[in-house]
Amino acid sequence: MTADRRPPADPLRTDEAHSARVWNYLLGGKDNYPADAEAGEMIISAFPDIAGIARDQRAFLARAVRYLAGEAGIRQFLDIGTGLPTANNTHEVAQRTAPGCRVVYVDNDPLVLTHARALLTSTPEGACAYVDADVRDPGLILREAARTLDLDRPVGLTMLGIMGQLPDEEDPWALVTRLITALPSGSHLLLADGTDTSATMSHAIEAYNARSASSYHLRSPARIAEFFDGLELVEPGVVRTSRWRPDPGRSGGAPPSHAVSGVARKP
Repeated sequence: MTADRRPPADPLRTDEAHSARVWNYLLGGKDNYPADAEAGEMIISAFPDIAGIARDQRAFLARAVRYLAGEAGIRQFLDIGTGLPTANNTHEVAQRTAPGCRVVYVDNDPLVLTHARALLTSTPEGACAYVDADVRDPGLILREAARTLDLDRPVGLTMLGIMGQLPDEEDPWALVTRLITALPSGSHLLLADGTDTSATMSHAIEAYNARSASSYHLRSPARIAEFFDGLELVEPGVVRTSRWRPDPGRSGGAPPSHAVSGVARKP
């Protein structure tokens, strides 16, 4: 999900690194351009653990969505900052657990839009839709999402690696609050972001920001936890990504990555 507001001459901006495509490169995908690969390699060279963070975040998405669709009984999902489709997308995980789940994806990258239309297909029992919008416009997101979702029923709001794309001056906490406020009791927030707990990673992100169409802003774990203010955190709370309810057979004891994740319920 890009935070870039500049009107591009080329809507794909293939000459500049883009967050969704760089993330795709880090995950081993092929939907990226030389500028994205160059930025990805630069980050990997400066901070080799970044690829592990990307994989951890993707695995967390699968575990958390499986929890929401299963134990929490959520049947609707609003995934903001979709990114390029890979394996175990939100609708695939949710609909494997409950085929009737309805999922709306939101992003504003033209390449993501192209792939989403082709690949994000639903089960016959459920529904899958895509909204072309920026996270800064929650009103538009909610209006368009309401074409597919019943916003009077609980929704799983998914925001992975997105709020770090907004600087503090834009008050990303207020944006999350606006979205949560519009959703009913029983809705859940699923959020993850990178932390400023590694000087090496911070330097790598600074170098990435210097050559990317958008910027990423690392924050302390405490600041990221503030996105969940007023909500009921699901155990184990806001923790290192690999340690949020690891799958059976995994202890969650892998070296902690410099990213935290959490899930919380709206009372």
